[in-house]
Amino acid sequence: MIAIAKNLPGAGPGAVRVNDIHSRLNPTSVADYRRVRCAADLRAGIADARAASVPIAVCGGGHAMGGQQFASDGMLFDTSGMNRILAFDASSGLIEVEAGIQWPQLAAGYLEMQRGRRQQWGIRQKQTGADRLSIGGALAANIHGRVLANKPLIEDVRSFELIDASGSRIECSRSRNRELFQLAIGGYGLFGVIVTVTLQLVPRRKLQRIVELRSINELRDSFASRIDDGYVYGDWQFRIDPDADGFLEEGVFSCYRPLDADASIPGNQLYMTERGWQELLLLAHTDKSQAFDRFAGFYLATSGQLYWSDQHQFTNYLDDYHAQLDARLPGACRGTEMITELYVPIDALPAFMVDARELLRADRADVIYGTVRLIEKDDESFLAWARQDFACIIFNLHVEHSVQGAADNRRIFRRLIDLALRRNGSFFLTYHRYATRRQVELAYPQFDAFLQAKDRYDPDGAWSSDWWRHYASLSGQCATTIAV
Repeated sequence: MIAIAKNLPGAGPGAVRVNDIHSRLNPTSVADYRRVRCAADLRAGIADARAASVPIAVCGGGHAMGGQQFASDGMLFDTSGMNRILAFDASSGLIEVEAGIQWPQLAAGYLEMQRGRRQQWGIRQKQTGADRLSIGGALAANIHGRVLANKPLIEDVRSFELIDASGSRIECSRSRNRELFQLAIGGYGLFGVIVTVTLQLVPRRKLQRIVELRSINELRDSFASRIDDGYVYGDWQFRIDPDADGFLEEGVFSCYRPLDADASIPGNQLYMTERGWQELLLLAHTDKSQAFDRFAGFYLATSGQLYWSDQHQFTNYLDDYHAQLDARLPGACRGTEMITELYVPIDALPAFMVDARELLRADRADVIYGTVRLIEKDDESFLAWARQDFACIIFNLHVEHSVQGAADNRRIFRRLIDLALRRNGSFFLTYHRYATRRQVELAYPQFDAFLQAKDRYDPDGAWSSDWWRHYASLSGQCATTIAV
């Protein structure tokens, strides 16, 4: 759940201060916090916001780091109470859920509904690294996982319903309100609040994990070979020690291949414990070579283990883990991690990583974790980040919570974006607001049209966020506010 501080001095009775869970770099004062549980709650909140002349932002799991889930001095809808499974068709694999449901709740629900069935359905993909993220938020960012040879989440969405600023409930699909379907998926909550989602599940399969060490120069052919051999998930997690010769060059290549349905998953397999993850996180801050070696050793030891196709995507995430780390780390300035995600054609990946290695070393960036995945072209969403087939490079950097720390991170992230853009690449708008106007225009030439569409669907500015205010200002457009 989002971090909440109540009883702000001088504020109204509903005012709270909120922050995101992961980076803790978005402290935001909101005028009114509403934990909504149904469409009636949403409509009442919309009416109250209009009467008070304040805009509305929407949050789910509370992890979004770019400011898209909060609007300073606005009303905040927390949808985590909208978490029911509404319908499930066991013959087609279609499942309708409320948009505030989080991935663990969804998986637990559909597994219970299929208890005793030989052929079961499960999710195709979710974000990795954290689990308690809402389905509505996943649509808003058009997320992806480590699935191979697939598009982002929009591929798995059959339809959704949203409530607009008038309180009207609108069904959106590829055949009904198609433009709104394309705008709202990847639209960062700016076109209304999503209330229900119908997802297309895929058959659950048993998979075998195969782990090897691979270099960056082998990666293109290694991914291609795995895909040709029928593997369905995979990624490459690279060495993070800038002093090591293999920094960003060596990595753990883990892929998953389907097995026969009769294969038995043993009960004595190796799993990383919560304490094990805590120790790895500490080492990633204090002894990066040992952290990678221990991580690689663990993964290599699990090569050959079996997993369900949906369950292997879930992981340990320790809420507020950095508070414990700060107590064990040297230095007086607390910090957290912040993510950036960049995209380049896979043929350009080795050269990109060579330049990134030099940049990160020169800027003394503190890399805590990093991975490379694949994504296929998204030809449906309006603000598509996967405008072609890309390799996805994810950097999780440690950030000190200081003026200098913020300045350093802004510089590093902008320089990394430039490296991707020089290679006909792009970047994810989700994780931060550091990109320059020029960088946004190069990566998202449709961005001004996206902002204009927002104004067309929401002329009174009922839906807002600090993310939208920033980019509207950056693009020279007026950030309208709700009419009285």
